[in-house]
Amino acid sequence: MSNRIDGLSDRKKLILKAIVEAHIQGGEPVGSKYITESKQLTCSSATIRNEMAELENMGYLEQPHTSAGRIPSKQGYRFYVDTLLEEYAMTAKEIAQINQLMKIKMSELDRILDKASKVASSLTNYTGFAIKPRSRAVTVTRFETALIDSRSFILILVASDGSVKTRNILTDSAIDLHTVTGLSQALNELVAGLDAEEITLPIMMSLENRIGDSALANTVMKSIYEVLGELDGGELKVSGLDRLLQYPEFSDSSDLGELLGAFERKDEILDLVSDTESDRVNVVIGSESSVKVINNSTFVFKPIKSKGKTVGAIGVIGPLRMDYARVLATLDNLGGNISQLLNEPKHTEKGDNHDG
Repeated sequence: MSNRIDGLSDRKKLILKAIVEAHIQGGEPVGSKYITESKQLTCSSATIRNEMAELENMGYLEQPHTSAGRIPSKQGYRFYVDTLLEEYAMTAKEIAQINQLMKIKMSELDRILDKASKVASSLTNYTGFAIKPRSRAVTVTRFETALIDSRSFILILVASDGSVKTRNILTDSAIDLHTVTGLSQALNELVAGLDAEEITLPIMMSLENRIGDSALANTVMKSIYEVLGELDGGELKVSGLDRLLQYPEFSDSSDLGELLGAFERKDEILDLVSDTESDRVNVVIGSESSVKVINNSTFVFKPIKSKGKTVGAIGVIGPLRMDYARVLATLDNLGGNISQLLNEPKHTEKGDNHDG
């Protein structure tokens, strides 16, 4: 593929750029006549037709069978994004909308991401996402118990991400304060700080021996695994789903239904984001994605970093003929501002004024 990229002349690059941008704007196949009349190149219509045919042979353009014009292929879009894209200058109104979000004093990451995805959807006119990636290293750092009666108690689990989960545990045999106090001590010594994969059979057997009740140990461990699964699971929130309906690419109800199903299942999309280490804006075009239903769409997302760790992401999904320059600038600006907000010292968040 690199040889093909190296083989593109400046004229071919100009023609490809003109076709991609015309198709993004109008949605129709682009012919040589349009490029000639747009005065972007001074060569003849015949020369442009020849260059377009070569670009098609090289895999950068496709020719719908019903039209004499060409449309960009996925390879053409990828080359455009990586090589030909010009930086989008955000308007004062767009910057003001992003800055307005940054003035909201929100301590909860979920709310910040949710609001940011709505802003991204509004500014780009595509469907927006707020993503909390899978946290594979999540652990329970502390266990506490509270006795309710002789057959039930509350198990309190404090997670490494700061969240607190509770489980109401029902027991087969009678218990007392001494039992649940001993249980929390054993859990803190044997299980605290371990992720799901590190909780081995010998550790579970040690817990059984410590508390002297295998049924209770099994019930408690089942609850702990459930909580670790929840904490590990990631979250996906969608904003502006109706915006997809504006694009003819999503007019087929079965294709749209499959895409909506991927949002509901969420696992494939969360895997895509969770496996990304780069903090730049990521552009996943069509079949580059492991998510099969995104084959005819583009998925763009920006990871959000806090203290060097990816704590979330915002993104948009839309047709292949997406306004890439605008989307990349919007997500880069939004994501950068949120990362900055999350990394500010706590005392600045509580102040009456913040000049940014």
